Amino acid sequence: MNFLKEFPDVETLMRIGGDIEIPNVNGHIHTPYSFSSFDRISQIFDLAKDEEVEVLGINDFFVSDGFNEFYSFAVKNGVFPLFNVEFIGLIPELQRRNVTINDPSNPGRIYFSGKGLNYPYRVSEENKQFLEELITESQKQVAKMIEKVNYLLQAIYPEMNLTYEDVKEKYAKELVRERHIAKAIRILVDENYPKMSGKRMFYTELFDIEPKANPEDIPAIENEIRSRLLKAGGLAFVPESPASFPAVDRITEYILDAGGIPCYPVLLDDRKGNLITGFESDWEQMDERLKTMNVHMLELIPSRNSVEKLREFVKFFTRKGYVVSLGSEHNTPGIFPLEVKIDGEHELPEDLKKVSYEGACVIAAHQYLKTNGLEGFVTPDGNRTGKSLEDLKVLGNAVIKELIA
Repeated sequence: MNFLKEFPDVETLMRIGGDIEIPNVNGHIHTPYSFSSFDRISQIFDLAKDEEVEVLGINDFFVSDGFNEFYSFAVKNGVFPLFNVEFIGLIPELQRRNVTINDPSNPGRIYFSGKGLNYPYRVSEENKQFLEELITESQKQVAKMIEKVNYLLQAIYPEMNLTYEDVKEKYAKELVRERHIAKAIRILVDENYPKMSGKRMFYTELFDIEPKANPEDIPAIENEIRSRLLKAGGLAFVPESPASFPAVDRITEYILDAGGIPCYPVLLDDRKGNLITGFESDWEQMDERLKTMNVHMLELIPSRNSVEKLREFVKFFTRKGYVVSLGSEHNTPGIFPLEVKIDGEHELPEDLKKVSYEGACVIAAHQYLKTNGLEGFVTPDGNRTGKSLEDLKVLGNAVIKELIA
């Protein structure tokens, strides 16, 4: 049962939703059901309480397995839950032209999100099958990489052993990803080499070069393991099957069937104001391309951007009619603030906090309307409905405050 079914009707909510006080919002976090900075979903809500974050969006890769647990903790803690999902697709035309989109290392590859999905989660049988096949392909590739990793480990220390089953059972909820493999390698090394000198010696042999990271700096060494072994050119790298990267149209079809809003995750700049990818280097052309993809929502991760470029981008695209959501991802090793920050440590300026909350309000309004059998921000075919953004923000504000007040 979704608590939104118990809320007042639209007219009542619109009457009480005009007074907007902006809470802390994080619209994009990964949980242990894909890969997360957190070991348990309960940790997320403990941190949310400490930092007074009152709106949170689960945003795992492919899966909705964490939705029920996320919902339960959200309601228990008075935090408004946004239900999202993330995919990795491919635009072959841009790949052929060597254009990077929002993955700076892989031309044509595109991260793509769905916001405000159905809760309880539901899709057609055809889309269930689509997702199962996508996950199967991704796990085949991961299993082959683990086999290669195990060979490398045993060539140095024959007693070491790493299997796909081990990694999944110990470190993953459902989906095993590269970061799980890196974590498993790091823990195996720590268990077998308690001293710093032993760790450094092992990594030097494993990488065929002395590690740049301190072997006892967990986030740094896991990132280096992933970079040196599991990425393209690494000794354990296995190319993904083309079946692992569906077309954006197919991903969009899935998101709409799940009741969501197609959303483009923006990479933007490198904190110094330098735009990173070809797709995002010309905003007028980017806008035209997004419109052909029927995208009306964007999301950004401010911890990786300069505040000047972030402001400039948000101003440009909100004028074009896009809704903007902000988040932190939390899909890397290590615990850091849940509150969305610039560079991971500087508070968002008030104007960007407002943008972030208004984006969350639109998603919350969409979830409320869809739950109650009404049209939300977009129609089932992905077009904008006739509802004004201002009305959706007012409605979403009332919906959020109904839970967190």
